Amino acid sequence: RRAAAMESWDSSTLSTVKKIPLLTHKAGPRDGDAWVARLKEEYTALIGYVQSNKANDNDWFTVSSNKEGTKWSGKCWYVHELVRYEFALQFEVPVTYPATPFEIELPELDGKTAKMYRGGKVCLTIHFKPLWAKNAPHFGIAHALCLGLAPWLAAEVPALVERGVIEEFAK
Repeated sequence: RRAAAMESWDSSTLSTVKKIPLLTHKAGPRDGDAWVARLKEEYTALIGYVQSNKANDNDWFTVSSNKEGTKWSGKCWYVHELVRYEFALQFEVPVTYPATPFEIELPELDGKTAKMYRGGKVCLTIHFKPLWAKNAPHFGIAHALCLGLAPWLAAEVPALVERGVIEEFAK
């Protein structure tokens, strides 16, 4: 099934996602040592994804977690017409993770687009959540950013710029 989903991706996305290792530990925040092992895999995948992005001049986010690995925050940005738009990024890992994906939040954009839920939660229901469901527990944070947030930014930022509602985020 994963191969069928991958066939619809553009070559750049396919090349990028193939570099992100699939995770093997099925553990959530309440699973003690198994969660620690899962977090190590998450960090390894994220570090590899960030390094790959930087090597390809495609650096677009920073993220770090609390000690427990349950609350994450950082910045993400998208360049549109040579202007960089930067937003605060945050998410909390649910206790049902990895069966349930986390909700990616860009709180500064709350109320600026219909493709977002209250609190600045990015709407990934139609496109990303079914993909996550098919690939859990092998997908992780790096996969969610690559296949969830990145396409959302690519679709929404140009529309928000055109509507004139995010000038204050231009850097």
